[in-house]
Amino acid sequence: MRLLIIGDIVGKPGRKAVKESLSQLKRQTEFDFVIANGENAAGGKGITRIIFDELMSYGVDAITMGNHVWNNKDIFSFIGDEPRLIRPANYPKGTPGRGFNSFCAGGHTITVVNLCGQVFMPDLDCPFYKIDSILNSLQGKHQIVVLDFHAEATSEKKAMAAYLDGRVAVVCGTHTHVQTADEQILPEGTAYITDIGMTGPRNSIIGVKKDSVIKKFLTKMPQKFDVAGGCYQFNAVAVEIDENNQKPKNITRIQC
Repeated sequence: MRLLIIGDIVGKPGRKAVKESLSQLKRQTEFDFVIANGENAAGGKGITRIIFDELMSYGVDAITMGNHVWNNKDIFSFIGDEPRLIRPANYPKGTPGRGFNSFCAGGHTITVVNLCGQVFMPDLDCPFYKIDSILNSLQGKHQIVVLDFHAEATSEKKAMAAYLDGRVAVVCGTHTHVQTADEQILPEGTAYITDIGMTGPRNSIIGVKKDSVIKKFLTKMPQKFDVAGGCYQFNAVAVEIDENNQKPKNITRIQC
């Protein structure tokens, strides 16, 4: 079976990239399940019900989030009732929504988990202890576990991948909006990439208009960060899973 995991979707340009590129990819390859990070899908921060439904209409099956999960308040109107929307699991007990969920696809069960890192990120529960708790709750259930680890530090992502090698099928990093060139199958069989990258405006600084970002560096003063326009890019990874043992056979970077 084949999984497609799409990097951080940024604003309207990112949504247009998903509409066009996902349609083209599906004509070339049959994907059993599509996951996308949508925490920047609404104007660069957060997501709305309308945008969630838009991305689903393009063929996305589940949407993960990150540190901007609460930036658009519309999310509170539907996150509690939408099983296909996965926010970071290491928020405290009682936080609306769910941090993981299981789906049926291609005759298999796929469990999608979302976690936030702790280095240079909001102060959340330890993601390492949290994934242990989640995996313990899944014991005895034969399924493919995919983790979107939304984290800043490369070292933390690499540590999480090593910690989970052989215990989950896929660990994909998101958040930095820059695709890394280290896709690999780890020694114990987990498919890994440090960061999938960004699906959004190509002529930008990680999705934002360049002038405002440069001005902030020059002046050290607050600036309004607006999503850039122009041409856009699509960043993702495709993971092929062995039907017999439910382990990854290969992971391929996609950049178009």
